[in-house]
Amino acid sequence: VQRLTIEDGKFRIITDEGETSARAVIISSGASPKLMNIEGEDKFIGKGISFCATCDGALYKDKVVAVIGGGDAAVEEALYLTKFASKVFIVHRRDKLRATKILQERAFNNPKIEFVWRHVPKKVLGEQVVEGLEVESRVDGSTKVLNVSGIFVYIGLIPNTDFIAIDGLGRDDKGFIITDAEMRTNISGLFAAGDVRSKLLRQVSTAVGDGANAAFAAEKYLHGEG
Repeated sequence: VQRLTIEDGKFRIITDEGETSARAVIISSGASPKLMNIEGEDKFIGKGISFCATCDGALYKDKVVAVIGGGDAAVEEALYLTKFASKVFIVHRRDKLRATKILQERAFNNPKIEFVWRHVPKKVLGEQVVEGLEVESRVDGSTKVLNVSGIFVYIGLIPNTDFIAIDGLGRDDKGFIITDAEMRTNISGLFAAGDVRSKLLRQVSTAVGDGANAAFAAEKYLHGEG
């Protein structure tokens, strides 16, 4: 989908294969991981830079990896990576984690995890694959290199909503679409489900539930019941 608008009381959906219209639309376009926006990142995505530890963690058996971030996702995935990696650096820009207390305790007590506090990624090093990560201190600007084979990035998500051209659509401060419990937005006939929606937990299980609720609510709407 390239563009979603409202014209003459109906939704107009423009795709790379043509156009169509609808009385109701469910937006389930998901979200994309935020990038580090540093030198070497584009070159090594899929060649040592990953956004999914459960997908790629087993590739780093007995290797050293770095996790970027300090929230629940970062710490949870770092803990998962300790099943395979010989060592896991957690690089965090602050001096304390944002993750829940129980995750923090598990990470602090895991001998395979080492924290790199008050540092941010600066440059990805390597020839064909990742061979290291240069990080910069937020305290004095000094740099150092972490000799890692993999970098897992968990610094947030960006909702995939660039194609939506509907004025007044309710969104939160990060751009995620606001809905009620039945996945209804503030625009009549427009629903949202999954990671694109403003919510606490973003997992496959919650997205599936959102989708079921949205489909049911959209059907009710089309039959004049919602």
